[in-house]
Amino acid sequence: MKLLVVGAGEMGRWVADTVDADVAFTDADADVAADAAAAREARRVPTTTDEAFDVVCLAVPMSAVEAAVEQYAPLATEAIFDVSGVMADPLAAMETHAPDRDRASFHPLFAPPRVPGNVAVVTAADGPHLQAIREDMTQAGNTVFETTPEEHDSAMETVQAGAHTAVLAYALAADSVREEFATPVSEQLEAVARTVTEGDPGVYAEIQSTFDGAAAVADAAEAIAAADDEAFADLYDAAKDNLDAEGRERHQ
Repeated sequence: MKLLVVGAGEMGRWVADTVDADVAFTDADADVAADAAAAREARRVPTTTDEAFDVVCLAVPMSAVEAAVEQYAPLATEAIFDVSGVMADPLAAMETHAPDRDRASFHPLFAPPRVPGNVAVVTAADGPHLQAIREDMTQAGNTVFETTPEEHDSAMETVQAGAHTAVLAYALAADSVREEFATPVSEQLEAVARTVTEGDPGVYAEIQSTFDGAAAVADAAEAIAAADDEAFADLYDAAKDNLDAEGRERHQ
């Protein structure tokens, strides 16, 4: 399989390391593409290449994925997929610009340094190359599961935009205290906040601008801050009920 990976950042490199293929990288930053290629058995091609590949993977920011589909879809002879993190828009672009090729959108729900993990996928048009890619991801220890664009993009409002908002708000509001004052809850929140803030702020900014969810968390925090004892108890019970309902849904 000849695979062109468009975008030689962490996620593009993860694809190259996970999929069994003859890999070529291209990137707006030629040095980044050259570095990714040199670190593995791969090569760099210019962004203006007209070389054909069996499969094209778009590992670009969410804001750039539709334009990347339009530019690179003609190079794919068999299949095209993205790992941008949003699904509805890139899949629509693939249907427009690559209607006769196999098409999918994968979302690895982790940062590459923390592999393996869960990988969501919407397979719009299946074929042997995409099947092989899913198998390679699974053999690498990942759990690959099918979803829909609507379910995925809605879920990201909670598990990404909302979760990141809550964690970063805690980190911004927290005062410096002696280590001995840490509670089990504060320790876990601080650990999660440190994990989030180890990443690329540009990636997190794209998530916040692409998916709703931050406002709902802000509204909930404001309601908690303004609540009297009775209202707080109601909110506390509502939070427990919400978590219980989520747990039941996951186990159905």
